[in-house]
Amino acid sequence: MTDRAGAGRHRHRTPLPAVGVGPWDGNWPTDDRYDPELLRYGDTRNVADRYRYWRHDAIVTDLDGRRHPFHVAIENWQHDLNIGSVVRTANAFLAAEVHVVGRKRWNRRGAMVTDRYQHLRHHDSVQAFQQWASYADLPLLGVDNLPGALPLETALLPRACVLVFGQEGPGLSDEMRTACGVTLSIAQFGSTRSINAGAAAAIAMHAWVRQHAEPQE
Repeated sequence: MTDRAGAGRHRHRTPLPAVGVGPWDGNWPTDDRYDPELLRYGDTRNVADRYRYWRHDAIVTDLDGRRHPFHVAIENWQHDLNIGSVVRTANAFLAAEVHVVGRKRWNRRGAMVTDRYQHLRHHDSVQAFQQWASYADLPLLGVDNLPGALPLETALLPRACVLVFGQEGPGLSDEMRTACGVTLSIAQFGSTRSINAGAAAAIAMHAWVRQHAEPQE
C-alpha cells in the first residue's frame, strides 16, 4: 500500500541539483565572498569546487590575482563558431585576456558561461590589434600550419606573449600572418589538412602551460 502522506512529503522536497551542490548544510560561513542566494538554494554553476557558493565578482577577483601572462587572440571575420570553445579553454588555462579581432559579435554558446570569468577585448582590425600588442610589449605568435612555420612541439614560448589563431578553414589572414613575428605549426600525422581551431588553441595553450605554469595539486 502506498503511503500517500509520505509520498506527498517526498513530492514537495527540494530536489538536489544534477550538477553542483545543494543548499549549504549547517551554519553559514561569514566570509563575504559567499553569496547568500547560493548558500540558500545551492550552486549549480560550472565552477571549480574551490569556488562553490562564491559571488561572481569574488571569483573574478581571485582569478585576477593568479592569471598567467599569456594572451589569446582569434580572428572573427566570418562569425567563427570556435570562439566560444577558445574562450572556455582560455578560462581553464587562466589566460590573461582573450582578444577577438574583426567582428565584435560571436557565438557564446560554446563558452559555457566561462566568458563571465574571462577578460575579453575586441579589436576592429588587425592594425588596431597590432598597435595594442606593440603598446603592451607583447610578441604575437601565430599558430597555423603554413610553409616555414616552426614546430610548436620544440619551440620555446615567451612567458608573456599572445597566441594568435585564424578562423576555421582559411586560418590566419594574410594581414595577421604579417603582423605575427613568428608562426608555429602543430604536428599532424593523419590525412586531414588541418584541425579544428578550438582544438588547435587548446594544444597551443597547453604547450605554454607545460613550459611556464606551476603544477596544481
